[in-house]
Amino acid sequence: MTGTDSRRLPVIVGVADLASGSATTAPTPAEPLDLVDDAVRRALSDTGSGRLAQAVTRVDAVRTTSWRYDDLPGLLARRHGWTLRTSSTTTVGGHWPVALLNAVADGIADGTDDVALVVGGEAQASLRALGKAGRDPVEAGWTAEPGGPPAFDPEDLGSAAMQRAGILAPVQIYPLFENARAHALGLTADRARAESADLYARFSGVAAEHPVAWNPGVRTADRIASVTPDNRAVSDAYPLSMNAMPFVDQAAAVVVCSLQTARDAGVPEDRVVHVWGGAGASDTPDVVLRSSFQHSPALASVIDRLGVAGPPALVDAYSCFPIVPKLLLAQLQSVGGADDVLPTLLGGHSFFGGPLSSYSLHGIAEATRRLRRDRSGGPALVHANGGYLTHQHAVLLGAEPHPDGRVGDGDVVTVAPASTDVVTDHRGPATVLAAATTFGRAGTPDATLVIAETPDGRRVAGRTTADDAWPDALPSVGRTVEVTDENGVLTVRPV
Repeated sequence: MTGTDSRRLPVIVGVADLASGSATTAPTPAEPLDLVDDAVRRALSDTGSGRLAQAVTRVDAVRTTSWRYDDLPGLLARRHGWTLRTSSTTTVGGHWPVALLNAVADGIADGTDDVALVVGGEAQASLRALGKAGRDPVEAGWTAEPGGPPAFDPEDLGSAAMQRAGILAPVQIYPLFENARAHALGLTADRARAESADLYARFSGVAAEHPVAWNPGVRTADRIASVTPDNRAVSDAYPLSMNAMPFVDQAAAVVVCSLQTARDAGVPEDRVVHVWGGAGASDTPDVVLRSSFQHSPALASVIDRLGVAGPPALVDAYSCFPIVPKLLLAQLQSVGGADDVLPTLLGGHSFFGGPLSSYSLHGIAEATRRLRRDRSGGPALVHANGGYLTHQHAVLLGAEPHPDGRVGDGDVVTVAPASTDVVTDHRGPATVLAAATTFGRAGTPDATLVIAETPDGRRVAGRTTADDAWPDALPSVGRTVEVTDENGVLTVRPV
């Protein structure tokens, strides 16, 4: 992706993010639209130019999950008096902030668009507070037409094989990848958890310094790894403090335009950050049929097509669970070493906060601020993950233009699933490819989730009963076991 007219180079000229309340301070209930609008106004002010506020012709919104808006860009346009040529609202998925930024940058580079906004926000904390108080958000003044209470989307249920196996929730699925990776590296369960805790302890230090963090405060690795009444086991891989914190009120907005437009509008040069380019790839959404549980082929494709020859100076990884930044670090190490890179600018979903699909929009905002403060530093890589390690997107940002103009690949590559079938009601031997145990609030195992391979190469997937669950599933990975599958409920015995 080269040869872009220098006047049409896409640049970020305004950013803002905010939090209303915190983990220790109850928010004054506010609907997501108002939080997003506040972020938009701050981002437009952040450009340092009053001319761009009325020049917006494109708004792309990351799907708000805590409240439903049929046309969030349209609601913002009416408030600001914009006439939009282009607008969109995504589906649910943490990859969307980066995917949208790359799409907007491509539109500016080819002349389709000029002044654009990417926006997103959540008010899950407010929604929860209103629910506990017995108050209807609509009666409290939240926008109901078009939109209203969040709707259930049947497409979010996963494949038929996942539904049959009862392998559906993020807290179930990400530990499967964590344990498969740990097995491949020869790690014990204790060592794998310690590795995650060490990483997240460093993340907490970053969140402690971020003014928008929802749950700031430095935590020790021991505190993060130890199962206690305040840090219960959610899975065998992850206590509560290694899981995303979605009950937040946070919003963000990013203003993008062409370099010539920025100069014509009088945007100060020290406000300008260049969008070098990006790449995206998607694995099969059917987790049961993944070609690998030890790494992410989609993420490997993204880093390769971005042309990253060494670790960027600034990295923000999507961090809903430790496995995601670990896989990004491993991929960066494979292209030139990243031993000293801490892959967060925010502090991760556990400590900065997890505003569902909008998290990486905050990462883009923070990367922009860092590059502005040190224009000799960078570049910055912002990574975003959607689904169950399904959709991978990354963007490179720089304080100065890239020598080649634009880099990366605008196409989204699709990774092929494993070339096999799922067998149901299997009785016989199978080799465990991935396994994880989930725990209830009482601290006892709920079930062990298993994806295995039969001797003829087909996949078996299911869950045990609570009575048959293993407190630690990692030792089973890679072993051949005897499986009895009855409608997705497995009885698993050593061979």
